[in-house]
Amino acid sequence: MAASDRLLLFDIDGTLVDTGGAGMAALVDATREIFGDDGPQLDLAGATDSGLLKNIYRAFGREEDEVTTARFFDLYLARLELNLQDACFGGRVLDGVIEILKEVEAAKVSKGLLTGNIAAGAEVKMRHYGMDGHFAFGAYGDDHHDRNLLGPIALERAKSLLRREFDASETIVVGDTPKDIWCAQAFGAKSICVATGSFTAEELEKEGADVVFEDFSEVEPVLSQLLG
Repeated sequence: MAASDRLLLFDIDGTLVDTGGAGMAALVDATREIFGDDGPQLDLAGATDSGLLKNIYRAFGREEDEVTTARFFDLYLARLELNLQDACFGGRVLDGVIEILKEVEAAKVSKGLLTGNIAAGAEVKMRHYGMDGHFAFGAYGDDHHDRNLLGPIALERAKSLLRREFDASETIVVGDTPKDIWCAQAFGAKSICVATGSFTAEELEKEGADVVFEDFSEVEPVLSQLLG
């Protein structure tokens, strides 16, 4: 696979950034405001925001409705903005990420996001951490609640924006959870994982990741895998 033929699809949380719990706190605050309680324990690792909200509706025995969903995410986004600005959370861009993105751009390799964040939430995070200029498109948690269905959506967005068609075999999903691996497998892409989230390198290897790094602090080996 020539580097120019590749499409790289990056997860956000645990892969590019660590919000220090700012996102989780925002979801809990929105749940408390809308449903009157903190709700079920949320497992954010690789989940989609819309899938999490489905679980919250279910836990409270509520039917989903568009008005409540819109209000929930409005509250979530407002709280997320505030939390990211709060130094108490200690969020940061993960080691090596900015250098990797710059090198990918210099090599003119196509890239986008593939994330469980809703599109507006992804925008908030990328803007806060100074990465809003790095990704022109993506597939998001409000495109579908099932992460395994986001890969084909990302390929269509890439085709529309970049005016060329990418095959799944030319695509690499970069993430930090088994759900990133399963998502890649679901549409025939390769997965490169990093153990900077909730899962160890051993766990990610066991789940079938094609390549695993402990972190991205050593940039050259990562670029070797991304760019070939």
